[in-house]
Parts: sequence; C-alpha cells; structure tokens
Amino acid sequence: MTDITFQSFGLDQSLLNALERNGFTTPTPIQQQSIKAQLEGRDILGVAQTGTGKTAAFGLPILHHILNMQGRPAPKSCRALVLAPTRELAVQIEDNFKQFSGGAGLTTCLVLGGVSRAGQIKKIGRGVDVVIATPGRLEDLMNDKKIRLDEVRFVVLDEADRMLDMGFVQPVKRILSRLHPRRQSALFSATMPKEVRGLAESFLKDPVKVEVAPTVAAAPKVEQRAELITGPYKRGRLVEILSDPEVKRTIVFARTKRGADKVAKNLGTDGIEAEVIHGNKAQNARQKALGKFKSGFVDVLVATDIVARGIDVPGITHVINFDLPDEAENYVHRIGRTGRNGASGVSITLCSPDELKKLAAVEKILKRKLIEREGPDPKPKAKSNGWQGKPRGGKPQDRSGGGKPGGSPAGRTNPKRRRPNRNKSRGRPSA
Repeated sequence: MTDITFQSFGLDQSLLNALERNGFTTPTPIQQQSIKAQLEGRDILGVAQTGTGKTAAFGLPILHHILNMQGRPAPKSCRALVLAPTRELAVQIEDNFKQFSGGAGLTTCLVLGGVSRAGQIKKIGRGVDVVIATPGRLEDLMNDKKIRLDEVRFVVLDEADRMLDMGFVQPVKRILSRLHPRRQSALFSATMPKEVRGLAESFLKDPVKVEVAPTVAAAPKVEQRAELITGPYKRGRLVEILSDPEVKRTIVFARTKRGADKVAKNLGTDGIEAEVIHGNKAQNARQKALGKFKSGFVDVLVATDIVARGIDVPGITHVINFDLPDEAENYVHRIGRTGRNGASGVSITLCSPDELKKLAAVEKILKRKLIEREGPDPKPKAKSNGWQGKPRGGKPQDRSGGGKPGGSPAGRTNPKRRRPNRNKSRGRPSA
C-alpha cells in the first residue's frame, strides 16, 4: 500500500494537476482503501475521524465521475449531494472540492441555514454539479420545490453519528427518499452506534467497509495534561497560559454558548483578543470569526463543541479545555484540532472539583490518568487575584490594589491586545 499514488487510481488529469499544485502527493490510508472502490462504482461505509483525509476519499471519485459525464445538470438539480451536520464542516468540504477541481470548471453550491436563501435558490435554479448541504436548509428548499434530488447520482453522508446526535435522523431519511434509486452512496462516521448501523443498512448497497484508526484514539502527537483548579480561578489561569510565548494559535473550548461568550469577553478585558463561535451566532459571523482565526488576525478562538469535529485549521499549537465536555468522546475530537498532519500539539484541561466525574470518563476512554488528584478546593500557585502572568509584550502590572479571584489584574486601564504573528508558517490543510 505504501507504493500507491494518486496517479495509480487513474483519476482525471485535471484532478491530478490540482492535487500536485496543492502539494498532495501520497494518499492517506482511508484514501488508499476507498478511492479505487468508488471509482469502480461501489458504495462505501467508512469508519474514520476527521483529519484522516476522508473528504478527498469521497470527493475525488465524485469529481472524477462528474468530469466524465455528458451534458449539464438539469435546472434545480445537482449530480452529487454531500450532507454535513454543521455549517462549518459544509463550508470546509466545499473549499476542499474547489481545491481538488481547480480549473476544471465544475460548479458547487452551499445550502445551509443562517444566510439568505435567495443566492442559493438562484444558483441551484441553473443546475449545479455538487451541492454541499446541512439537512435543515436542504429540506426547507425541497419542501418549497426550489431543488429536486431525483437527478442525484452520488451522495455522501459525512459524520453520520453527529448528524443523528443533532436530531437530523428524520430529515436525513426524508432527503434520502427523494434520491435517484440508481445512485452511488457513501456514509462516513467516527463511531458506529446502532442508529448509524441501521441507517447504513437501509441506505447502502453491498458497501465496501473501510476503517482507519480506533474511533476513540487520541491524537498520538498531542501532549495532554490537566490541572485541578477551583472554578473562579480558571479565568486567571487561562490568561497565564495564553501569555506564554510558546502558546500560539489556540482553541479554547467552553461547554455552553453562554460560557463561550463569557470567556471571550473576559479575555478581551484581560488584554487578549479572541473570536468566538457557537450555534447562536449567525452564519456570516461564524465564518468571519473562523476566517480571522485561520488567517492569523487573531490567535485565540473560543468555541463550543460545534468546532470539535470537522474543522481543520493549520498551525494550531494548543487546545485548552476551559470546561470539560458532557460527552467524553468530544474530548478526543477537541484535542484532535491540534497535532495534525504529523505536527505536535498540546492539550491543557482546566478541571474544577465538580467536573471530576467528567474527567474520569475521559481518562477511562484514554486508558490513562491526566491528573494527580489534589485537595477538595485547589487554587493555582498564584496570589489571590488568580493571575501572575502578563500578556505577551506587556509589562508586569501593579497588583497592590488586589483583585477578585479570576478577575482582570489591578491597574490594567488600557490592556494591550495580543498581536498576531503574521510570520508564522502556514501548514497545509488535510483533504
């Protein structure tokens, strides 16, 4: 398998040229196992996490087939449909499709909520090659007869387990019922619970099963550690961590939308500029925040688990769990945002005493301890204001006035914003 190249699959030359331009040379294990089968017309059942290259694994065969089809898509129709659970993942999939097909003249359309329907309806009205959609908005356009799916010949359900977790099982089933009966299908999922297995059995025809890496294996090059710290002192400790020059591009995970907003607001008060993403943000606001983070205009992104899976931003050095997730598996997905494509990364979890049960669930999955248990009410090794560091490039502050636990340092009247490092090397996103 090590000798397999993209050329050996017999892909269309325009795709090979685009892959070469973008530096994709050797197929990943999931690409090696699934591209050939799909080029031969087989359905695929893929068990794989994000970061394994699965977008190229299903995208390249679809694009190859479309490039070899005659004519144009019919009005209000598409030739391929990719369903994704979140808007961010849908946007990233479209970006990958454009990257793989650069210069080939194929058309794509995003169908997702949080933005105006008018542009989507207009584009679909002309007919497109590939629609990448979230289930809610797609079903909305279906019901209004703005899109027809009877011409779809290739369909992909990406992150099927998460799609069902988010309550999309019935919309997905209704969407699948509208597809052309003679279609080629693929389903990818990080885990394979009973509901996903049932969907796969009803949706796929004699599929080739492809499985890479254990579904709960943590990223192998991520250094993981946890600190037991009383809740009110988390704010100060977070500032201290982010002030370390070694901590560069960072995602801070909060458990709730409200909590994420509060963390980002406090960071701004403490002199560290951050963007925030969660489900209550409008789609254009979410894309703007992610764009600023990707481009390096801000180094810190505060988020809920909406970006724990499916988002690949190059150069993330650290993941900080300000709160532990409710579901232990989401910890694995969170820390997988760093240590990608052979790079190393660091994960730091701030665990309050009331989160110890959640930490134990994470440690059970990892089969290792992240923390040595301390007393019932631990505090950081800092003075009473909970903060001893300084924002990068700033000066030590006068703390003579004291301060509340976790509050901003006394005497900070005009805090410096954390400046982006625009000379950072840019990593290459995985397919």
